[in-house]
Amino acid sequence: MFLEDIKLMPSSSDGSGAAPLLAIRCNSWVQPKSGGGDDDAAPGKRVFFANKPYLPSQTPPGLRSYRRKDMEQKRGDGRGQRKSTDRVYDYDTYNDLGDPDNGADKARPVLGGSKQFPYPRRCRTGRPMSTKDPRTETRSGDNYVPRDEAFSEEKQLQFSVKTLQSVLHAAVPAVQSTLIDPDLGFPSFFVIDKLFEDGVQLPKAEQLGFLAGILPRLLQKLRDGPGDQLLLFGRPANVKKDKFAWLRDEEFARETLAGMNPYAIELVREFPLKSKLDPAVYGPAESSITAEVLEQQMGCVMTVAEALKQKRLFMLDYHDLFLPYVHKIRAQEHTTMYGSHTVFFLCDDGTLRLLAIELTRPASPAQPQWRRVFTPSTDTTESWLWRMAKSHVRAHDSGHHELVSHWLRTHGAVEPYIIAANRQLSEMHPIYQLLHPHFRYTMRINALARTALINAGGIIELSFSPQKYAMELSSVAYDQLWRFDTETLPADLVRRGMADEDPTAEHGLRLAIKDYPFANDGLLIWDAIKGWVQAYVSRFYPGSGVVAGDAELQAFWADVRTVGHADKKDAPGWPALDSPGSLAHALTTIIWVASAHHAAVNFGQYDFGGYFPNRPSIARTKMPVEEPVDAGALAAFLDNPDQALRECFPSQVQATLVMAVLDLLSTHSPDEEYLGGLETAPWSDDAEVQAAYGKFNAQLKEIEGIIDVRNADRRLKNRCGAGIVPYQLMKPFSEAGGTGKGIPNSTSI
Repeated sequence: MFLEDIKLMPSSSDGSGAAPLLAIRCNSWVQPKSGGGDDDAAPGKRVFFANKPYLPSQTPPGLRSYRRKDMEQKRGDGRGQRKSTDRVYDYDTYNDLGDPDNGADKARPVLGGSKQFPYPRRCRTGRPMSTKDPRTETRSGDNYVPRDEAFSEEKQLQFSVKTLQSVLHAAVPAVQSTLIDPDLGFPSFFVIDKLFEDGVQLPKAEQLGFLAGILPRLLQKLRDGPGDQLLLFGRPANVKKDKFAWLRDEEFARETLAGMNPYAIELVREFPLKSKLDPAVYGPAESSITAEVLEQQMGCVMTVAEALKQKRLFMLDYHDLFLPYVHKIRAQEHTTMYGSHTVFFLCDDGTLRLLAIELTRPASPAQPQWRRVFTPSTDTTESWLWRMAKSHVRAHDSGHHELVSHWLRTHGAVEPYIIAANRQLSEMHPIYQLLHPHFRYTMRINALARTALINAGGIIELSFSPQKYAMELSSVAYDQLWRFDTETLPADLVRRGMADEDPTAEHGLRLAIKDYPFANDGLLIWDAIKGWVQAYVSRFYPGSGVVAGDAELQAFWADVRTVGHADKKDAPGWPALDSPGSLAHALTTIIWVASAHHAAVNFGQYDFGGYFPNRPSIARTKMPVEEPVDAGALAAFLDNPDQALRECFPSQVQATLVMAVLDLLSTHSPDEEYLGGLETAPWSDDAEVQAAYGKFNAQLKEIEGIIDVRNADRRLKNRCGAGIVPYQLMKPFSEAGGTGKGIPNSTSI
């Protein structure tokens, strides 16, 4: 049973109207008592502690053994296959993404535990190892998560209903068009628009066979599924505002600052642009984007040297991350890849002008490096090539967003914090109680992702350009880019050149682009979290000696660094928890990533990506001018460039599947718990803690008002104007559903 709380009432009272002598908030599952052995270790035995937190050294003597035994039970012994009733937290590598026993094409490398593929750890399940590859765990049964990490009944119901609906969303266009070829594209933009404009009839469950390999359990639920009903994709926010926004360069540029991946844009610090990859392997390192090209596109208002000095040039750099995988990805069917540089100019009105795109194919034994710079043009042919080049970059950005900004930096990086906290911090520990709301549902949603999203043959591999190399690329990004200290918002902005440290400026930062909606709103949230955490830490840690002497806290941090992120344990950027200040900063980072960082890259996915021409997840065809030129492809492009662009877009199956998944991921559960919300006020009755949390809640409500004012300010052209979707992703609170706003406490979807 799920036990919410225990109240011990006065014996002389029947309980009505009387205050309890002791109230214990449990919010945990209790299993039937079974098994033998030591009574204290029996599966049905649970210890629940009163709501008063204690540091280890301050624990009353009578509670110390219970405190120790409860943590020992949660650590387990690292052996055997975990059962759904267990509450054991231990680590493993990502050795369960592949399924080699079901075919060589399903084999995938183990991520984590090697120099070649470093990665954060996930929760160990203990399933048997594969026959074909003893390093890979079999995928039999459900992915285990500790019992208390399961969804609530309300969340499970909402998730199941929404997922079933999403599967139908994806299936409808395929079935209704009697789709046999999964690579068939859309015959016209009119057909794409009809996904949002007309209701479509639901197929019967038996017609959904092409999804059987992806979501078999959902298909089981659909056997008696709906028949003669209508289903409609909701119109994404950007299409409601401006149906043709996806065509405009201005919107392409604006979304780098106020879209679903605001973590990619960076300042151009040196020119010409140069790759760090080995030129002997990949071809010349210096970019072919010249000063002459950029100056012409800037309208000759200044030189490139002047623009660099004034910090007016910015870029999306998807060159070095993707280039080593170009030939591997191109060996797959119906997909392609380039390395890319995209350069922008900061105009006087605070908006970005898109100047140039460089697409690069690396050298190979058979061919030299090929690259070409594309720019906006009044020439018809060049303007269509420009649209195709933008679609390739959008596909690069979609892959970077989903695999790096979203999955790796939130879902993947946070799971080790959860495991370490449960292994090393007692539920009585004040830091455990601080962090616990920010871990809600994350392990369960990650387990579901390993089941159907990021696994071999899963939705990411089916629908995104890297296909079978998607998670490998995520590992490469972890190796090259991830550091704990730069996961803070201020440090991330400084790392990308989007801000400079300035003690006299608001938030201690001077932004390179003043109208940067994500950064402006995010810094308000960052400061609010920081203030709350500092107040909480100061209540329990009056000095550095108390921090350094907290054995559980130090064991937690050692677990995070040396086990949970073991492949990065010797990397720079790990702070020592040796003072209240360093502790508060580390905890603020964890809470920021689990809540606001995730919200910024998650809840706008359908608004910006639901209309897939705006953010195609995959580019399926090469540029028609790539050398050696395919004469047939070039002729077809010149004859019908509209069709050539649509053929580059995702197929009908890929597009509708991604649309359905983004719709699901962008939706708030009815039982969502939001950052600073009163439903997660501290368990402790400590007046000082309650006052600090009340201040945090009030501050977040004030931030909502500030964001509303900013979104109505016509001077802020990156968030206000004709057809522009207002930036609301950093608004803390929301209603249930797909609202495009709201910051849940945790990475819960």
